[in-house]
Amino acid sequence: MDDNVKESHRLILERRKKLDILKESGNNYLNNYKGNTSCQDIKKLSFEDNTIDNEKMSFVVMGRMMSKRIMGRSSFANIKDETGVLQFYIDKKKLDEDTFKVFKNSDIGDIIYIKGFLFKTKTEELTLNCDDFKIITKSLRPLPEKFHGLSDQEIKYRKRYLDLICNEDTWNTFNDRFKIIKSIRKFFDDKDFVEVETPMMQKIPGGATARPFVTHHNTLDMDLYMRIAPELYLKRLIVGGFEKIYEINRNFRNEGVSSKHNPEFTMIEFYQTYANYTDMMNMTESLLKFVVNNVKGNEIITYQDHEINFGKSFKRITLKDSIMEQSTDISSDSIDDIDKLTSFCNSINLDVTNYSSLGEIQFAIFEKIVEPNLIEPTFITGYPIEVSPLARVNNDNPLIADRFEFFIMGKEIANGFSELNDPDDQRKRFEEQVKLKDSGDDEAMYFDEDYIEALEYGMPPTAGEGIGIDRLVMILTDSPSIRDVLLFPLMR
Repeated sequence: MDDNVKESHRLILERRKKLDILKESGNNYLNNYKGNTSCQDIKKLSFEDNTIDNEKMSFVVMGRMMSKRIMGRSSFANIKDETGVLQFYIDKKKLDEDTFKVFKNSDIGDIIYIKGFLFKTKTEELTLNCDDFKIITKSLRPLPEKFHGLSDQEIKYRKRYLDLICNEDTWNTFNDRFKIIKSIRKFFDDKDFVEVETPMMQKIPGGATARPFVTHHNTLDMDLYMRIAPELYLKRLIVGGFEKIYEINRNFRNEGVSSKHNPEFTMIEFYQTYANYTDMMNMTESLLKFVVNNVKGNEIITYQDHEINFGKSFKRITLKDSIMEQSTDISSDSIDDIDKLTSFCNSINLDVTNYSSLGEIQFAIFEKIVEPNLIEPTFITGYPIEVSPLARVNNDNPLIADRFEFFIMGKEIANGFSELNDPDDQRKRFEEQVKLKDSGDDEAMYFDEDYIEALEYGMPPTAGEGIGIDRLVMILTDSPSIRDVLLFPLMR
């Protein structure tokens, strides 16, 4: 046993002895006390004469003790609640003997109750002068060392509760995450969209090309799949008569783990009838400007030392034009030449031997050389129909779909399109996906006969979109990894 482990055991033993003392006095794990204010509310006070140094004006605060400095008969300490940190003062002469004994037996990390009046120290720091102190919950384990805090990234992910206690930046990141989601809801609610819920477990996974997680329902004796997307169920609701809907919820994809991927992630999907993919792009731009202003209070943010301006119009460019813009080796004469593109792929070590169509190769090149360089907010349009199995065919060019993807800092944030509402065309696309699955593509879509039947009843012209909330939060909180914005990321 190393010295650190021995010291930890010793401290835990000491704290347990203090808990025993509390139990003997009947003061352990108290549940009948409530505060009447917060640290933040106290700091917002105007400091009028009737507030400061007024012993008749009593404030009660409850939270976690984060520091303790004993100086003879006087002591200073800090209490932390959800809103912030407040200093408090303990005078041995002011407290009765039993109460002061409780304070002496308190430790950093304890959940405490303090009551008293406000005063300002010589350094003008607002402080609560305590006339009562109680330990509500005894902390049996010491918090990470004060000056170094919790810095081990692995531990921060595995023990997020400690990370939240010790690191203000982490707390602010997740506070911003919740504000972002709240702002998204407000945006759609204000536009009269209806929030709905669709199944997490599905008989047939659909709505995206991804490998699903498989589970089994014992009573029904049937395999089920954790959903990879809610899309096909949401569009069934459009068939049923809803015209503007959204869902914020989890998706599950049995894929790799990286700084941009987690098997369980949060998305918003939204659909509107009598709209097209251009309407979705316009709405996305309005939504993100609204969220950024609402959460950050500024249209210009910084992500990993890159300045991103959400105040200006977002760039819009076709997939083929973006490839030609990025590479001087590909021109308008070669962009649609499969042999020349294959040769280009070989020159950049991009394996496209499993791709048989021009569109698939164009898309592979885009992902390789363009996507990482899309720093500013950018809409990419003109996606090949081969890689867009649920999107409507463009009226003027049957080789592309009425589809876009939205990127910031090389990360795909959103995917949207005019929905395919032709049941016969959808059937053919599902059949092509089945062929891909039969040939070994684990991410190809399943054939969903019931969804085809729903389309046969008639789905009005509709546009829809999915936005990855986790990736958006990464951008808006300057977080380099998706694990930094997930409260409990999946760990081995």
